[in-house]
Amino acid sequence: MAMVKKPVTGMKDILPAEMQIRDYVIGLIKETYKSFGFTPIETPCVEHIENLCSKQGGDNEKLIFKILKRGEKLNLETASGEQDLVDGGLRYDLTVPLSRYYSNNSNQLPAPFKALQIGPVWRAERPQKGRFRQFYQCDIDILGDPTCLAEIELITATTTLLGKLFDNFKVRINDRGVLKAMASWSGFEEESFDKIFIILDKMDKIGLDGVKNELLESGFDPASIDKYLDLFTKLEDQEDPVGWLKEELGDCLAAETAESLTTIMSSVKQTQATAYDIVFDPTLVRGMSYYTGTIFEIEMPDFGSSVAGGGRYDRMIGKFTGKETCACGFSIGFERIVTLLMDHGFQVPGQSEKIAYLIEKKMPAEKLCQIMKEAAEERAQGKCVLVVTMNKNKKFQKEQLTKDGYETFREFFR
Repeated sequence: MAMVKKPVTGMKDILPAEMQIRDYVIGLIKETYKSFGFTPIETPCVEHIENLCSKQGGDNEKLIFKILKRGEKLNLETASGEQDLVDGGLRYDLTVPLSRYYSNNSNQLPAPFKALQIGPVWRAERPQKGRFRQFYQCDIDILGDPTCLAEIELITATTTLLGKLFDNFKVRINDRGVLKAMASWSGFEEESFDKIFIILDKMDKIGLDGVKNELLESGFDPASIDKYLDLFTKLEDQEDPVGWLKEELGDCLAAETAESLTTIMSSVKQTQATAYDIVFDPTLVRGMSYYTGTIFEIEMPDFGSSVAGGGRYDRMIGKFTGKETCACGFSIGFERIVTLLMDHGFQVPGQSEKIAYLIEKKMPAEKLCQIMKEAAEERAQGKCVLVVTMNKNKKFQKEQLTKDGYETFREFFR
């Protein structure tokens, strides 16, 4: 059987130029988030299949790379279903593993706990630009804080990070409580909320009329639909949309939900390190079923979609422990950010001077030792020195090294 040189579909080889940017961005992430008190952790790439299929991950649970049982545990002759064949899977995000990690180690962790996790995840989905089957996620989470301080810290830390790379983005914020209150006030039954929200989530693509048509096609009451969509139309003209909703929805919307949203937005605006907009968006849904409260996204016009998202998920850890633990997290789209930087010709700042020593073949040992000593002296001065054998096609060799950032070439002959 012939060997295949291309990577598996949806995965990719990373060339040196991109790897430099990836390393720089990861370093910037760690530096920025650590300055906010987030602590780096690590979880295994493989999770128990029961955890991954706990109905917490929404559509991602349909995209799991499942792992067969091994050795004596795998008996194909007696297997009657998937439960007899599979006992693990590659993680599709970092939130489920974090919840297991915290439930297993909380006695050894501070409260509240501010976690930073960076690592690869896997989803068996259709690949496209900026979306792969293996990709990195970068998450920050605050566990054990029931107050809106958690949301404020998460948004401030993430926008501080993105502000070091970009100057054009917007934070959109909503709350699952607002979504439910608007639907309930309009007359929809609670068991239909998820279906309504899935349609509402398409608002930016199909518009108000498109949402109305899909709700009608789904069999919902036309009077409730009109009442529901009228809220979104009226919200566009409000200077204080959250305050207006609080008055309009009455008892359907909990006062603390509206107050929390207002506090988060005002606090973030007063402390933001870079210029960006933070806006209340009643159409923001976010697909993960584990969100219980505040939800937020960061969108970037240059990419045409969100580059970061997160929210509060106060019930997930309780699935492991039987006791609810407040939790809130924010994940940046690492691959999307790297793609944007690559498309805009980003150059890593503050790099050391890169020098290439091109050495003629069969260099005498005594002279080679002197060259290596000279290279060591330049490295001690903080320079990057590459020592390589001189190729026959020296021009092409220099062109390739120039692409890798080498600016100075020194040639050594026998």
